[in-house]
Amino acid sequence: MIQHIKLFLVIFSGLSFLIFGYLCFFSLYFKNEFIRYGIPNFRKTTGFFQSLGGVSLIIGVFIDQLAVIASVGLTILMILGVIVRLKIKDGLLKTMPAIFYAFLNALIFYLFLND
Repeated sequence: MIQHIKLFLVIFSGLSFLIFGYLCFFSLYFKNEFIRYGIPNFRKTTGFFQSLGGVSLIIGVFIDQLAVIASVGLTILMILGVIVRLKIKDGLLKTMPAIFYAFLNALIFYLFLND
């Protein structure tokens, strides 16, 4: 049962970050958000690492070590996202997605380490 939950979480997070990464490159909304965050120069770098993390998580279904590394990287990325949102004084509602994905990837990391 835990294996099925872990698989679902990995695929959900991996696909989410593939989408987020793509949007960082091609979405006007995301471009404007990074300007609002005060870090427009980090948009493409963030998109690259989100895409890399998403692909790595999905491949990590077959290679545990890759999933561990990807989940740590995405957790750190989302913690940094929370910090940015706190710095610009975004409310809890706008900060929740970053908090959710930070906890989700921390959970994935935990599940892979305790497998």
